Amino acid sequence: MITKEKVLHALSHVEEPDLKKDLVTLNMIEDIIIEGDHVTFTVILTTPACPLKGLIENACRNAIAHFISPNAKVDVKMTSRVTTQKNQPLNNISNIIVVASGKGGVGKSTVSANIALGLAKKGARVGLIDADIYGPSIPIMFGVEDAKPEAIQTPEGKTRIQPIEKFGIKLLSIGFFTDPEQPIPWRGPMASNAVKQLFNDADWGDLDYLVVDLPPGTGDIHITLTQTYPVAGAVIVTTPQKVALADTKKGIGMFMMNAINVPVLGIVENMSYFTPAELPENKYYIFGKGGGRSLAEKFNVPFLGEIPLVQAISEAGDGGEPVILQDENPMSAAFMSVAERVAQQVAIHNAKPASV
Repeated sequence: MITKEKVLHALSHVEEPDLKKDLVTLNMIEDIIIEGDHVTFTVILTTPACPLKGLIENACRNAIAHFISPNAKVDVKMTSRVTTQKNQPLNNISNIIVVASGKGGVGKSTVSANIALGLAKKGARVGLIDADIYGPSIPIMFGVEDAKPEAIQTPEGKTRIQPIEKFGIKLLSIGFFTDPEQPIPWRGPMASNAVKQLFNDADWGDLDYLVVDLPPGTGDIHITLTQTYPVAGAVIVTTPQKVALADTKKGIGMFMMNAINVPVLGIVENMSYFTPAELPENKYYIFGKGGGRSLAEKFNVPFLGEIPLVQAISEAGDGGEPVILQDENPMSAAFMSVAERVAQQVAIHNAKPASV
């Protein structure tokens, strides 16, 4: 006879690969229903973008077969409850992910946009802030250059900015509030205050992830945001050549400083190699090879993936529809893999003791 206790005993032998504890100890098993030899239960993952979803489901089925009966009929419902940092003061935003680069021109905004969309495609509630005050490009990438966010009144009588919604995510950009034809000479405090308004004065609603596209380099905005808001982690974007890697080291070092102490979720190497559309199997390492991976090893942080230099990526961004939305495009899968690994690293860091 199958009982709830037997099911829990079997599933206590299934380890969550990232958190290194079993599913029962982690309270990831709910809604156990037993009808004869038919067992149904729900596995609560730490993120809808979990790259190990299939592995965990198969392990659960094997555990029931091994510890209870190979003839048991098993229905596993896979859902998620996005984790957040301990002592998180922002009740409506579970995780803030900043995307940074040591220098400009490495495709940081492209990576930011596709990570945000990848998380949303997996079912997460996602917002995206374009905090790159020197070159806000998110409005172009989403085809909303002419959008003007509206102001709304909350029930408490406060005025809030209504983010623009596109492709299932909420967007705010410095570019929505400036004239694209006019340069703005930002002073440090003015720039930081403008970006803080995108956090404090916006009606974001409930978000699992708020992705922030930072300006390149290591400046006032980076310090202000990381010291003002509880950042879950930073994604670092680089290209393979030595000049970019040298600046990337400084960016990683900034997040690791005691005064900032933001977890580095990993490194994305953009423009890793060139692949012509007519020869998709060919790879030309025109900027060098393996720089991002070796940098990740040096700093002991995850390497999140390589993104090739492909014309379709830039065309998609310029056309207002990032490439990850094109399911048939191989580059969509490449960005989705990066998004899943980012979510995976956020969950791992959230599970660590607050002092770590």
